Amino acid sequence: MNAFPAAGGGRWVVIDPERLDGWLTRFSDRHGAVACVVGETAVVFTAADGAVAECRVPFPPLRIDPGALYGGLTIHAVTDRRVGVLLVRLGGYAAGVFHGTRLITSKVGSRQVHGRSAAGGWSQQRFARRRQGQIRDALSAAADVAAATLVPAVADLDAVVIGGDRRAVDTVLEDPRLAVLRPLLVEPLLDTPDPRLRVLQQVPRQFRATRVRIVEPTGPTTGPHRGK
Repeated sequence: MNAFPAAGGGRWVVIDPERLDGWLTRFSDRHGAVACVVGETAVVFTAADGAVAECRVPFPPLRIDPGALYGGLTIHAVTDRRVGVLLVRLGGYAAGVFHGTRLITSKVGSRQVHGRSAAGGWSQQRFARRRQGQIRDALSAAADVAAATLVPAVADLDAVVIGGDRRAVDTVLEDPRLAVLRPLLVEPLLDTPDPRLRVLQQVPRQFRATRVRIVEPTGPTTGPHRGK
């Protein structure tokens, strides 16, 4: 389980779908009985000691089931989906289709993009023009791969997730051929290194996870439900 600070206070934790039910049980054990407010994009748990766990629904919206535990959040989280993935960084790209955690089809590639030059004058300008040309070629190749890998599968996709460099991905998605993918895009942007097949194979761990913002109780607490 990964954890990192949350803007505005608290921290985010990232929980595998198969572990979410147990994590919520332990949250209640630590902090006391919880009140649950279920929404289509978030399910918020407020504990007796004031601790709050805000679960962001993966692949929203949540089809709320009033008769199910947590409105059906944990069932929703473990559901296998057919997901298209597009990862782009300058010089590298990968596209694939997953069913659950299984990679069904994929294509990975790279293009050379030189780093920035510290030289000045005409030499720097020539280098900058050459670099911009390399970037255009790399992003065009990434769009070609996305069009060949994801577009033919779009009718069967439940969602499309993206990762890598935001500006590079956004530029690739401006390609008119990829317009059919845009309505299926879901956040967040996946934090990935340079796209390789190994990197692509590991991304279900990120896109299937539930992100939970935890805010611990403020002030002194007493009794067996003291926040940890």
